[in-house]
Amino acid sequence: MGIIQFIGTNPTDLITELKNSLIPELTAQLSAQFQPKEPTEYLTRSEVCKLLKIDLSTLHRWRKDGTIPSFGMGNRVFFKRSEIEQIINQNKLS
Repeated sequence: MGIIQFIGTNPTDLITELKNSLIPELTAQLSAQFQPKEPTEYLTRSEVCKLLKIDLSTLHRWRKDGTIPSFGMGNRVFFKRSEIEQIINQNKLS
């Protein structure tokens, strides 16, 4: 970005300079900073079992001992896909 001098600058030149230099830079920064947020994907117990290739009893045990966080609504249990993937990545063997 160049230097803007206000001394001896008329309002028309100032507006033109702002449009040409400042506004495109701000627009680029804001568009990079404010990307739309991806919606959270929730999985059911059977979807998690299928994803991890485990039995329902294993998933139940992991839930009870806190290995996998879960969310409940009524009598339904859900898991965040991002948290499941994060747990898998944290437990990487090599």
